[in-house]
Amino acid sequence: MIRISIITVTYNAEKVLKRTLQSVQMQTWSRVEHLIIDGASKDKTIEIANDYKEQSPHEVVILSEPDRGIYDAMNKGLRMATGDYVIFLNAGDCLHSHDTLLTVAESISRTPVSSNPRITNDLPAVIYGNTDIVDDEGRFLFHRHLSAPKHLTWRSFRNGMLVCHQAFYARRDIAADVPYNLSYRYSADVDWCIRVMKEAERRGLALVDTNAVLADYLKEGQTTQNHRASLKERFIVMKRHYGLFTTMIMHLWFLVRNLK
Repeated sequence: MIRISIITVTYNAEKVLKRTLQSVQMQTWSRVEHLIIDGASKDKTIEIANDYKEQSPHEVVILSEPDRGIYDAMNKGLRMATGDYVIFLNAGDCLHSHDTLLTVAESISRTPVSSNPRITNDLPAVIYGNTDIVDDEGRFLFHRHLSAPKHLTWRSFRNGMLVCHQAFYARRDIAADVPYNLSYRYSADVDWCIRVMKEAERRGLALVDTNAVLADYLKEGQTTQNHRASLKERFIVMKRHYGLFTTMIMHLWFLVRNLK
């Protein structure tokens, strides 16, 4: 019985939070811990979160205090989480359907057991899937243009962030060992996913594709609003992991692809 920790980071999110919470509340998978990490909101965010806590069939923990930004709040969530896997579902984003967590859990249970005697815990390091893009009313806009590959490795992200952060379920013990790098303002999630996958490779653990849409991603986010700065920072992240030459070649390819 896999336990999943959902971490939702909020700040003045009263306009978009209810839809996120409802998508968790309706999940048929019962082994759920929902951590709401708030940055001391000044609107009705905490009131909405408290109402949800009273109604939710899942365990809900709310923390509201000042932080140093979204990635600092995510690290707080990692430290507090107690589940087998963690997923970050921020205000405005939603689990795709009522059986999304069931799909994730079933994908874990179908993963073959390793025959390597040195591996004492061979649960997959990552469970992942695809993402749909929605507007601020939760209406479907389009499928995310980058699709999750059948065989994912940390090298896959040379071609861009092929798996959206909200569709990337990481084993908690691994995730906690590689917290978000707070020196990044916009792309620490890309760096974090790569480092989780590197650690998975080091341990010889699987990355499992669910072959399903797992998340509905709100189109307008912090990275979208700060697009130019985000691209510059993402270049730095990719250079760190893949080297300058490979990063330059791939960015030239991105430019050509976007001109088509």
